[in-house]
Amino acid sequence: DLCESFILFLLSLLLLSNLYCSPTRLYIVRGKMEWRVLQGYGILTQIGVCRNSNFQFNEWRITVITKLKYGNTNTFFVSGRNGAILIDTDYAGTLSAFYRAIKENNIKVSDITYILATHYHPDHIGLVSELIKQGVKLLLTDIQVPYISFADGIFARDKRLNYKPIELTNSTIIRREESRNFLENMGINGEIIATPSHSEDSISLILDYGDCFVGDLEPIEFLDGYEHNESLQKDWKLVMNYSPKVIHYAHANPKILG
Repeated sequence: DLCESFILFLLSLLLLSNLYCSPTRLYIVRGKMEWRVLQGYGILTQIGVCRNSNFQFNEWRITVITKLKYGNTNTFFVSGRNGAILIDTDYAGTLSAFYRAIKENNIKVSDITYILATHYHPDHIGLVSELIKQGVKLLLTDIQVPYISFADGIFARDKRLNYKPIELTNSTIIRREESRNFLENMGINGEIIATPSHSEDSISLILDYGDCFVGDLEPIEFLDGYEHNESLQKDWKLVMNYSPKVIHYAHANPKILG
C-alpha cells in the first residue's frame, strides 16, 4: 500500500545515500515480506517487493551487503540489525588499502563485529590478526580451528609483512548447526555450511535472501569439467539445495542464478 511504499522510499534514500562506491545489495525483510534494493556503482537497478499482510515496522530486518575489493581477493561486508560480518580479508600487507576501501564505503572498523574466513589460506586471512587487535572478533566454525596457523609459515618468509599469527583470545567458535541461531541474533538470516572440496576448512555462508559466499569453491560454471571430482560435485549439490540467487566468489565475478 502507499504507507509501505513511502517507507521503502525513505529507507532506500537513507541507506543508499552512503552506499555508492561498491556494488551493494540491500534487503528489507519482515516475515515473508522482502524488499530487495539492488545497487551498482551509484545506479539503482531494481526494486522488488513481496508483501505480507502482517505489517509491523518495528519487526523489520535490514541486511546490507557491500563488496570490498582492495587486492586480489573479493571480500564482503554483511551488515544486519545487531551486528556485521566481514567475510574474508586479503593478503597480509594490505591494511592501508583496506582502510581506503572501507572509508570509500562509509564503513568503520568499529562497524565490524566479526571476521569470518571462508578458509585459512593466506590470501583470505592476512588482516585477521591486525583487525582483532582493533577489537574485531573472529568467528570460526569448529572444523576451522586446526587450520588457523596454516599461513604462518608462508607469511614468515617475508619479514617485511611483520605478520602476527592469529590468536583465539578474541574469537567465537561455533558448530555449523548453531550458525543459523547465531546469525539470527545479529539480524542476518542464513547459515554456514561446510564446502571442503577446496580445502578441509572451507565453509560457505548462505543467506536466505539468495546470496551465497563460497570463497574459493570452484565456480559452478566449470562444474562439467570436474565430473569425477566427487567432493566438488557434493559441495555444489549442497549449495544448490538452498536455491541461491547470487554466487559470490573470492576470485571471480558473481554468478547471477535468478
